[in-house]
Amino acid sequence: MQIILLERIEKLGTIGDEVTVKDGYARNFLLPNKKALRANEANRKVFEANRARIEAENEARRDEASKEAGNVEGKEVVLIRASSNAGQLYGSVSVRDIVDALVEQGAKVTKSMIVLERPIKTIGVSTVKVALHPEVTVTVKVNVARSPDEAELQSQGVDVMAAMFDTDTGGFTEAYDPNAEPGEIPTELLEGGEEAEA
Repeated sequence: MQIILLERIEKLGTIGDEVTVKDGYARNFLLPNKKALRANEANRKVFEANRARIEAENEARRDEASKEAGNVEGKEVVLIRASSNAGQLYGSVSVRDIVDALVEQGAKVTKSMIVLERPIKTIGVSTVKVALHPEVTVTVKVNVARSPDEAELQSQGVDVMAAMFDTDTGGFTEAYDPNAEPGEIPTELLEGGEEAEA
């Protein structure tokens, strides 16, 4: 389907570009969200008549997003979740979790602004893009941990999972005699037992 873009869309074009997209993408996303118009003569005339207003509104929204970017850029949100010993979460961190944590810190973001390539399913620190405007993108850190102490270590750059497996050296180890027969009692134990009897 041929459409006229009403705002910049990543990997498609900028305001006023006529592009061809799949019918479903146009009908289900671009047209209902007022991001594009069908490319026909009537809509071309309407767009050209309103081009200056559309571009001015876009610039105003971009300036507002740029101001808000300073409030969001570089923030770190800490999410405490239950996980297995291997660090796999029971469930995953969703866009809503990230939005709620950012709003709690005073940022003005919505679910549609969060660009999460894939769900976060392990503990650790992830970088997530926040598109405040099609032309203004910032990043935030999402620190997923099992406890506040673990989150603090992760924010200092410690890989908690690697550290946990490195220090896991506890437990009982038995002295090993390569020459002993299976089921034979070690001689140190026999000597100690004989002295006790005498």
